[in-house]
This record gives sequence, C-alpha cells and structure tokens, in this order.
Amino acid sequence: MIIVCHKCSARLQVDDTKAPARPFTIRCPKCNGTVDSGSPNRALEQSATAVGSSPATGDPRFEHSIPAPLFQLQPTAEGVPGASATEKLFELLSGVLSQPAPGRSQQNNRPSWDPRKALVCLPDDHRELVARALAENGYQVFIAQDTRQAVERMRENQLDVVILDHKFDPTEQGSVFVSREVNILRPAQRRRLFFVLVSPSLRTMDAHTAFLNNANAIINVNEIEELPRLLERGMRAYNELYKEFNNVMGTPAL
Repeated sequence: MIIVCHKCSARLQVDDTKAPARPFTIRCPKCNGTVDSGSPNRALEQSATAVGSSPATGDPRFEHSIPAPLFQLQPTAEGVPGASATEKLFELLSGVLSQPAPGRSQQNNRPSWDPRKALVCLPDDHRELVARALAENGYQVFIAQDTRQAVERMRENQLDVVILDHKFDPTEQGSVFVSREVNILRPAQRRRLFFVLVSPSLRTMDAHTAFLNNANAIINVNEIEELPRLLERGMRAYNELYKEFNNVMGTPAL
C-alpha cells in the first residue's frame, strides 16, 4: 500500500503483509513527521481528478466550436435599424452601375454589396463601442468573446480587417493565438488582410512599430473612439500602395 505524507507529500510504500489491520502511524523518513494511515489523502483531495472534469481531461474533438457571431446594430430611437430598404436598394444599384466596363483599365474599387468584414478581438470595455462604430460605417462586424471564437472565425471567413488588443482573453492567451493565425497566412492571403493592433503604450499610426509587430496599423487605446477614422485613413494608404498590383491581378481594393 502507498501512504502519502501530509507535510512533504512523500510517497511511502508499506508492505501489505506486514501492515496491521487497524489504522496505524509511521514516521516519515523525509521530514520526520508522523503519518496516519487512516486519515484522508489531502494530495488526492486537491487534485483535478477529485474535482471532476477539467479542460485538460476533456476531449476537445467532441466540443462544438462556434465562430465569432455577427454584430447586429440595435434599432434607433425611431425604430429604424439604419438605412431603409429603399436606400439599401439604391446603394446596391449604384454599386452595380459604377463598376468599370469589361476591358477598361482602372483601379478595382470594392463593390458596395460586398462590405468589408471586420473581426473585433477587444476586451469588454471597448468591444461594443468599436463594433457599433464600424457597423455604422458600413462594415460587417464579427465580435469574438474568446480565443476559440476568434480563431474559428478567422479560419472560416476571408476577413478584411482584424482588430486585436493584447488584453483580449488573457486567460487563454488570446492575443498570441490570434497573432499566430495572422502570421501563418500565405503572402497572397496576408496582403488581403488589414491587421490592427490596439495598445496602451504604442504610438498611434507608428508605421515602424507596426512593421516590427507584423501589423498594418497601431492605434493607442486612448484614441479608440477615433478607430473608424484612423482605420479608413490607414486602408486608403494601403490600397494606394497596392493599387497597381491589384489592377494587374484583377482584385478589388480592400
């Protein structure tokens, strides 16, 4: 039989044939403490197996992963959630009519019926604010509550923008895993993604720091309310950089 010392957790092996039938005490050779064979094993009580299931003992293959859900704007005070159906139809028709004729050489602008898709990976205090601002500016916004939702959405959809704060889901190291998903993209995929880092210490729109972090833009958390405007400015410069490349490849601008 095995007896565990309560003080130093040393495992003591006792010959069953020589051990008495009633509870007994022995001296621990490691800490010289007294060990009672009849008392409960504290080491077992405090282990994960005594508590029940845990992330380490569960099988993730049987868990149903849900990608980051789509953010929906709430109705306004007048009860209208945004543009009317007529306005949306007008936008759609305008986008169709504004497309270049076949064979015309000009920059491929993004069609109005294909809004930019943005994934927001931010802490609770800024998540709703940024998602609403982007949605009001015509983005299709997905909000990730945790690391798993963010990664699943990145693997399921071709996103145009990913906005990440280093404090996103710190328990599961969310910023590390989201950054990894960006870093492993093939060059052709990476060119079609605008990656924004939100930081409490880095300077807004610092191009050199963004380059060192494999990001397209840096936004300081103190300027988070200006994110849509700063994002639009950064993406205009990015599209201008790849203007000729997009024309040759026949791909629309971000």
